[in-house]
Amino acid sequence: MPRLRPYRAADRDAVYDICVRTGAAGEDASHLLRDPALLGHIYAGPYVELAPDLAFVVEDDDGVAGYILGAADTAEFQDRLEREWWPELRRRYPTYRTDGDAAFDDLLIALIHSPARTDAELAEAYPSHLHIDVLPRLQGQGWGRRLIDTLVERLRATGSHGLHLGVATANTRAQAFYRAVGFTELDDDGVTVTFGMPL
Repeated sequence: MPRLRPYRAADRDAVYDICVRTGAAGEDASHLLRDPALLGHIYAGPYVELAPDLAFVVEDDDGVAGYILGAADTAEFQDRLEREWWPELRRRYPTYRTDGDAAFDDLLIALIHSPARTDAELAEAYPSHLHIDVLPRLQGQGWGRRLIDTLVERLRATGSHGLHLGVATANTRAQAFYRAVGFTELDDDGVTVTFGMPL
């Protein structure tokens, strides 16, 4: 029987693996990557290292099959990334291609060197943000909603008054899920749909 529990340091490799297996608009991104750790370095690692109290996993008999990761104060978290997370990765991945031969790895390394900052108005209205991924074997069973509810409860306890997230415009299944669990669409720039939820 699957169970939801707080993240533990021993879950890190599983979380990184799930990040890759859901990293192409919800589908497996393994075939797109030369270095499979890159997706995890951007979308999972900083959260489990810098905000482990806001990380939860779903585990079944085969291991960890889903997670939710969050940051209570997005602006503060992004400042911490600049001080504590990106410098080492920039040393580890010093160069990337921008020409016609650039691969998915290069695009991710570019994000490490020039990460986007969340719009100040969005961060003020919805200061917290999350990343959630669940493998197909546990999808459609309510675990995504339970993960969201667990994080929302924890964020409310921190005093947060709003939560946001971004999802690829192509990932229409995830967009339907976010609407179903209480998020409202705030913006769609043609690449990313931004959702918000007042807390």
